[in-house]
Amino acid sequence: MKNKIFIIAEMSGNHNQSLERALEIVDAAAKAGVSAIKLQTYTADTITIPGAYTIRDAQSLWNGRDLYDLYQEAHTPWEWHKPIYERAKEKGLLCFSTPFDETAVDFLEKLNNPIYKIASFEVNHIPLLKYIARTGKPVIMSTGASTLAEIEEAVNTLRENGCKDLTLLKCTSTYPATPENTNLLTIPHLKQLFDCNVGLSDHTLGIGVAIASVALGATVIEKHFCLSRVEGGVDSAFSMEPQEMKMLTEEVNRAYSALGNVSYGVLEAEKNSRIFKRSIYASQAIRAGELLTKDNIKVIRPGNGLHPRYFFDLLGKKAKTDIKKGKPLDFTDC
Repeated sequence: MKNKIFIIAEMSGNHNQSLERALEIVDAAAKAGVSAIKLQTYTADTITIPGAYTIRDAQSLWNGRDLYDLYQEAHTPWEWHKPIYERAKEKGLLCFSTPFDETAVDFLEKLNNPIYKIASFEVNHIPLLKYIARTGKPVIMSTGASTLAEIEEAVNTLRENGCKDLTLLKCTSTYPATPENTNLLTIPHLKQLFDCNVGLSDHTLGIGVAIASVALGATVIEKHFCLSRVEGGVDSAFSMEPQEMKMLTEEVNRAYSALGNVSYGVLEAEKNSRIFKRSIYASQAIRAGELLTKDNIKVIRPGNGLHPRYFFDLLGKKAKTDIKKGKPLDFTDC
């Protein structure tokens, strides 16, 4: 099935530093029916420095972790990118990545990376945005933890530097996110404000939020993906397993198909069903000259008789001829 919605399986650090596992994730993503697999291209040194920050948040999955150590654990070794891209191509998947500095962009360009993803926390990295835009490749940018002014500056930066194909993803940068904090009504507003494709980078659990986003105009959905949450991984707690991703793929495409167009009237597919509308029938045998009453005529299915709007007009009229029980009435009967 060709996806109507562009569905991205985000590998992130769920490979747990195993190339074999990374390739298995690609295989599982392809089997689940997604459109693309996405990597993140960085090293701990391209994002932070040792000792710069330790997460102190009891609600965080990474509470107590030093940022440098966390990124060291989560990063995808750059030498893995080529075999991962090749496996994705073999499986009919698009593979692309999120770079976190200019050296990552240079590296990805050598791999003919087809799309650049900008992470929410990089929205204010104006030098990186300029560098990415100048590649001329399509850009998908998440908007989590960003003010409208920051989003506008980022969009203007991208467009002024050559980006002509931009998609903005509504994103809530909490891990996991709650439906209550997702605010999907922002999606059509983003589309209106910035005149671009829109979608959802979804950190909620389950598939309901993603399906709802399609009804509001999302054409791109990104979800973190793992082989098994039980086996762990830096992002596994809010990642989808293969069977869940398969269900997501099926249901968001079904939701998209259901959008259709503004439509009133009788569809071609409904024409044969109009017989089940109601009309006026003789509910009892009626003799010629007998009055039509609520006791001997009735509004029932099917729709072969007079329209129900005439029911009260018929009451009190005399039958012109004998009328059999079960006959659909017409104007010649009275």
